[in-house]
This record gives sequence, C-alpha cells and structure tokens, in this order.
Amino acid sequence: MALALENVGVAFGGFRALSEVSLSIAPGQVIGLIGPNGAGKTTCVNTLTGFQAPGTGRVMLGGRDVSRLSAHGFRRAGVARTFQAGRLFTGLDVLDNLACTSVGLGQRRAAAEHEAEDLLHWMGIADLQSRPAAGLPYTDERRVAIARALMGHPDFLLLDEPAAGMSEKEAADLAALIHRIAREKGIGCLLIEHNVGLVLSVCAHVVVLDGGRVIEQGDRAAILGSRAVREAYLGANVEAA
Repeated sequence: MALALENVGVAFGGFRALSEVSLSIAPGQVIGLIGPNGAGKTTCVNTLTGFQAPGTGRVMLGGRDVSRLSAHGFRRAGVARTFQAGRLFTGLDVLDNLACTSVGLGQRRAAAEHEAEDLLHWMGIADLQSRPAAGLPYTDERRVAIARALMGHPDFLLLDEPAAGMSEKEAADLAALIHRIAREKGIGCLLIEHNVGLVLSVCAHVVVLDGGRVIEQGDRAAILGSRAVREAYLGANVEAA
C-alpha cells in the first residue's frame, strides 16, 4: 500500500509546473519535499490529493491508478492534507471543525464527536475543543488543522508548509507530532516545508524539486552533500554534514 506519483507532468498553458516527477510514500514513513519557490511542491501535493489532475503520468494508490479521482474521492480513499492557510471553519468551534469532517465521510454525529474528542486528547490540545476556530493563535490553528486532517483514520497525510511562521520551539514540537503520527498511527506523511532543518530532522528520505523536476533525493547526508541542492536551494556555502 503506497501513494505515489509515477513520471507525472503538469502544465499550465505553456508553463510546465512538473516534469516526469516520481515519488512514493509508504505507510508509517515520513518523506520530505523541498525546493525553492516555484519549484512545484504545492502542485505535487495538489496532484496527490485530487485538486490537480496530472497531464502525463499517473497517481497510484495501493497499486491502483487514481489519477482521475476527485479531491473528495481521494479523501474517502484515505488521503488527507492540510493547506498553507489553516482553512478552518471559522463559524464553528474546534470540536465541530473536526467532527464535521467525519460526518462528511459518512460517520454519525455522535461517533464523529467521540472521535474528535479522542483525537484532541491524543494531540494534547483537548483544552481547545470548545474554543471558536475564529481567533485561535496561529500555532493552535495549525495544530487544529492537522487534527482535522487526521479525522477518519487516513492512511496518508500531506502537510503543506505546516511550520510556516512558527518559532524554533514550536517547529520542534511539530516535528515530534509528525513522528508520533507516523509511528503510533502508521500514517505515511509527506512534509512540504521551507524549513529545511525541520525536514532533515524528521524525514528519513527527502525529495528535492527545482523547476518542476527532481534534482536530488535521499537521506540527510545525500541532500546536504549534493552540489545541485546547495546551488538550487540551500546556498552554495552550506557544508555537507
């Protein structure tokens, strides 16, 4: 059971956002996706979650071609995501933000609320459940968005820049949470981040995009030791570790 892009290409008019991109996420694995602005990271996430159909290549889930599934179809198939903006339902409290997700997936209201309460406790943010989503502090908003994505027991979770704007301590707490999600829940995670240090601390395998193409992939040593990565993203003066 894996979620994968196979030689995927996406074009918008004459602009090629992705060219023959391949990557794979297995359950319980944390994969990183990094690259400079405009590299194609969000297009990858959109393609892996049904918000963007591939022009060429395939999206595979458990060996099945799901390239033409809708975004709702991907969510029902066990692929969840967060967005760069939290996109919480600001007219609802935190508990209802989570519960409405499972209701939308076909669960009864009482069961959805019970699942939401359990998940908020598991994440250590049960004290937020009665708070209005509108006006939550930025970091809490990000954590609630992750909790909402975990509703319905997905097999895969794609996190689009979850640490944006976080302090070093908050980013470290996020790293610990991502480890727990993969280890304790067996969920495959794709982490898209500009915080390279966070990605390298969390991910055993990292894929690097530049200009819509994969220019490098591998573990921390491979990424930091790559001249192509240093030139495209990390800066030419970064030393290999």
